[in-house]
Amino acid sequence: MNEMEQSIKRLREILDRANYDYYVLSAPTMSDWEFDERMKILQSLEEKHPEYADPNSPTRRVGSDLTKEFEQVAHIYPMLSLGNTYSAEEVRDFYDRVSRALNEPFTLVAELKYDGTSISLIYERGKLARAITRGDGTRGDDVTANVRTIRSIPLKLRGNSFPEMFEIRGEVLLPWAEFDRINREREEQEEALFANPRNAVSGTLKQLNPQIVASRRPDAYFYSLLGEDLPSEEHYRNLEAAREWGFKVPDVIRKCSSPEDVLDYINYWDVHRHELPVATDGIVLKVNSLRQQRNLGFTAKSPRWAIAYKFQAEQAETRLNSVSFQVGRTGAVTPVANLEPVLLAGTTVKRASLHNADIIRKLDLHYGDLVQVEKGGEIIPKIVGVNTEARSFMQGDEVRFVHACPECNTPLVRPEGEAAHYCPNETGCPPQIKGRIEHFVTRRAMNINIGPETVEDLYNAGLIRNAADLYTLRIQGLLTLERQGEKSARNLLESLRKSREVPFDRVLYALGIRFVGETVARKLASVFGSMERLMGADYDALIGVDEIGERIARSVLDYFADGKNRETVRRLSEEGLQMSMPEDMLAGQSDTLKGLTIVISGTFAKHSRDEYKAMIERNGGKNSGSVSAKTDYILAGENMGPAKLEKAAKLGVKIIDEEQFLRMIE
Repeated sequence: MNEMEQSIKRLREILDRANYDYYVLSAPTMSDWEFDERMKILQSLEEKHPEYADPNSPTRRVGSDLTKEFEQVAHIYPMLSLGNTYSAEEVRDFYDRVSRALNEPFTLVAELKYDGTSISLIYERGKLARAITRGDGTRGDDVTANVRTIRSIPLKLRGNSFPEMFEIRGEVLLPWAEFDRINREREEQEEALFANPRNAVSGTLKQLNPQIVASRRPDAYFYSLLGEDLPSEEHYRNLEAAREWGFKVPDVIRKCSSPEDVLDYINYWDVHRHELPVATDGIVLKVNSLRQQRNLGFTAKSPRWAIAYKFQAEQAETRLNSVSFQVGRTGAVTPVANLEPVLLAGTTVKRASLHNADIIRKLDLHYGDLVQVEKGGEIIPKIVGVNTEARSFMQGDEVRFVHACPECNTPLVRPEGEAAHYCPNETGCPPQIKGRIEHFVTRRAMNINIGPETVEDLYNAGLIRNAADLYTLRIQGLLTLERQGEKSARNLLESLRKSREVPFDRVLYALGIRFVGETVARKLASVFGSMERLMGADYDALIGVDEIGERIARSVLDYFADGKNRETVRRLSEEGLQMSMPEDMLAGQSDTLKGLTIVISGTFAKHSRDEYKAMIERNGGKNSGSVSAKTDYILAGENMGPAKLEKAAKLGVKIIDEEQFLRMIE
């Protein structure tokens, strides 16, 4: 293989990986600008060297977000990506190309480019029939159940002027307010924060549990109507019609008759986009006439009648003064860059997360470096580059990740397959001890009237060393604290008394077992019913619970294998905390479906899909989202997916309806 062929091959591998990171993992590792520049280089090389053509080259396809967890459906019309521009000159070039190709008057429609995840909705006779992700542009994942939870998406249209069948495309978004709320909750639980709303909503739409989708409150804006019998031959008027039918079509769309109109629109929104409730990353320009769109046609991967203008990411350069290493309640050690204060996107940035050792190594950071800071998703500061040309012989030492815990000096460990380093000294490392107690008392856990400052004071006074010690507090001891008055002390003791009524699933969540968030705690509490049964469960029993994977199962086993943790649980039980589910909730449980894996598909008359999933778990069965050789039954309702039906027939999986299922669990 010669040098040119190797270069082309390497570029394809880099772009393929970037596509996978962006669309499948929702964790982009390359900026849009860098991706587009590398794509242009690859296109140029392929044009000059057709002998190295490859039908699977990134230049011949769009990035894919297909997963194995959802049924895959072919798009009626391909969902292609748009070409990107980054300057006024490129916008004028696009306008001139369209003008030359049409050789007749035309109008452009300018729209904001929302930073979410694309969705295609099919409506039949005024009702939502199917929702499909962009996927690879040809096929996408059927996420109808999840999309039905998005309140801004109409399940039934208004009026009666809509076509018998049509497709509408839009963007599922997470508003800034919801993004901030979710990240605050994840921070409380020491889960990795979403970098931006797009990552958050992309992961949300691929959740197997629609309840999680609903709890995150995504939104949806629409920008394109397709079909055989549309109201108008104008794109702009079709969007106006869609708005009347009940779709959320932004009212910021404008018609433009010249490049100057377009640039005025771009310049306005480059400033005022920060006032919007959702994230935007550019402008989309489309030829208004559908006839003219058809005449202009498509390239292999994008329409010739549309283009995207991308806003420049807001960056600032500042100096790296130092790096702090923070220890969280799970023992995860997070490096934080301390920066010379710099103004960025309207706020002063002094600190930026460096995430982990791999990020530090990749950036090749040195103390005193001039670094480029960017607000990821315009909200979380991150270091995206280093000005190596500004380095001098006086430059500071290379930034290295610590080998020992900065709080207790215990050697750190890095579990296989994980990016984070951990301090294993769970019961002797002060930040971990205090962090677990702070988690225990939070509103969503035990809801005890105590803040981090009081936890710090109680710890420093030697009054608490674990959550069980809270229940030994007495008013005399509390009054010895510097910031504790009699009224607040009595309020604390009263909230401790009330916390004994908190249900078992929240008690389990409050323990702070790694990877056991609220949803997992509810699942484990429902299946095992009591702390005693959960503590006695083995690996196979844990892994058999729907949505409990190897990582969670190992974490639960490790937690209860520690004698100090078991002692804490014993003491909490003696203090009267709820250690089992109420009898009336346990009454409906059985082992009728023990050992059986059941896939649910379609819609049902007597119960919802979620209710059937709960019934399967209460009766000892396991839910699965996909058909495999391990599937015992498919519980099928109306409109069962054809792919599941075909696979069931191939594997010989028995299909039952809801009547048969209900008889099975009688």
